[in-house]
Amino acid sequence: MKEKEAEERRRFPLEKRLKEHIVGQEGPISVVASTIRRKENGWIDEEHPLVFLFLGSSGIGKTELAKQLAAYIHKNKPDGFIRLDMSEYQEKHEVAKLIGAPPGYVGHDDGGQLTKLLKKKPNAVVLFDEVDKAHPDVLTVLLQLFDEGRLTDGKGKTIECKNAIFIMTSNLASEEIAEHAIQLRAEAERLLNQRLDKSESEDQTPEQIVISRNFKDEVVRPILKAHFRRDEFLGRINEIVYFLPFSRAELIKLVARELDAWAKRARERHMIELRWDREVLSALADGYDVHYGARSIKYEVERRVVNQLAAAHERGQITKKCCVKLKAKWQESGVSIGLSVRPAGVKDFVDIDETDNVIKNVNSKFEF
Repeated sequence: MKEKEAEERRRFPLEKRLKEHIVGQEGPISVVASTIRRKENGWIDEEHPLVFLFLGSSGIGKTELAKQLAAYIHKNKPDGFIRLDMSEYQEKHEVAKLIGAPPGYVGHDDGGQLTKLLKKKPNAVVLFDEVDKAHPDVLTVLLQLFDEGRLTDGKGKTIECKNAIFIMTSNLASEEIAEHAIQLRAEAERLLNQRLDKSESEDQTPEQIVISRNFKDEVVRPILKAHFRRDEFLGRINEIVYFLPFSRAELIKLVARELDAWAKRARERHMIELRWDREVLSALADGYDVHYGARSIKYEVERRVVNQLAAAHERGQITKKCCVKLKAKWQESGVSIGLSVRPAGVKDFVDIDETDNVIKNVNSKFEF
């Protein structure tokens, strides 16, 4: 690594970039950043590529971390990130789709999806998404790749890729990891609440919880071994990284980040100022669905806030240079999100009519 680039990395380390784009997941960020730092400074086995396995439920940052790592290493160049959906490689014959068909078979001249891309960028960050869905013969190809740092395509040509970084994601053991993390977090929050007023606890983040070695060895590893059925495959993984479910404080951050993005759009596209308070963040965070992860927060904001803004804008109830305030309203049926508007040059806010069907619909209970 050149001195100028090294200085830039010191001023803007990988951890900083990852934390700007990913909410929570301090453990995974620390593990990945430390390993990459060893690689970049020559403190790693150069005969084998780096291999990570990201474990955890959907929508909690596994893919995003891989994307941001590639963007950091390859300075946002798109060819630095290769993503393969392993649900497309569930059949034995789909090995050919990965590395290319052998001579005499249909598609031989086309090459494989992985080999073609690695030829162009042999030091890319490669994401094998949902690797647990891949056929065992596909895993055999990956084992060769991880073990030897090279891959032979359907034409018999060898691609050297020891400098690549391979990341696999999987939902294996995600329920067990989530349950264990929730138990650890509950205990951490109980201890935190002993030191803080209950009203303050939602803003505070307990000390980072750590998955125990015993849990990894006694619970997670048997699940991985039962699925992959190869000790040598698991043995070639440098780091198994555990992504944990979001804490309440992290959910609040997710909602705030989503609202900030929409406030920026409202300001830039429509010259409308958007405001909200803590109660709105809390109400929207209640819409979190563990099966969909952060995507459920994004959808909740769009459904309960953006739909109302669009409808009010269409009716002329909000116009340029006005200020719109989001309000949480507690009712017997639950919490609804209302809008108040203050037109330009006017002092007071006025509630937007809640008899409108659009507002009724967006505040009704929704199930995924």
